Amino acid sequence: MNEIKELRCDDNDVLFDKTDMLYKEFPSDFRQIRYFTLLIVQSAPMEIKEINLLEQQISEVIKNAVKHGNKCDTKKKVKVWYSFSPSHAHLIVEDEGSGFKDLEKWNEFNRKRLEYLHTQNFEKLADYVSFRTKHSDDQDGGNALFAALEYWNGGFVYNGKRNGVAMLKKFPKKRHGVNIDG
Repeated sequence: MNEIKELRCDDNDVLFDKTDMLYKEFPSDFRQIRYFTLLIVQSAPMEIKEINLLEQQISEVIKNAVKHGNKCDTKKKVKVWYSFSPSHAHLIVEDEGSGFKDLEKWNEFNRKRLEYLHTQNFEKLADYVSFRTKHSDDQDGGNALFAALEYWNGGFVYNGKRNGVAMLKKFPKKRHGVNIDG
């Protein structure tokens, strides 16, 4: 089985360096998440605008901060630092909540999910379709975090308080011209 990617916490990770990053701050208004996401993504260069995936990933992280971190309290802010270039997308999203307390439980759940998927034990895998806590509602399932670990290939790490997450997507350098085989 391939290396299992896990959520981790590290205040000292280089991904939390905010030097030269742009900054936006939003109220925790669930109805405006798409608008907030578009304000951020508009500064991404055309070279990396696999726009639907990038926009979707940023939207999910902001949505988690609004819903789970700030409990949709519009008096609480979501802070976003971001930087884009033709080779990367780097974001830090922080809310005013108490942090992701079930991070270790999520990692254990994901390990089991991947183990049963790898061994094709679909009967057991059925128990690991969505991650739920006592705070979950019918729309929660942890799926955004499963996708985030795959998408943010340069890292996805929480701060020590677990109310902030830094992420990096590395994009391959595009080569223009004709490929000649042989």
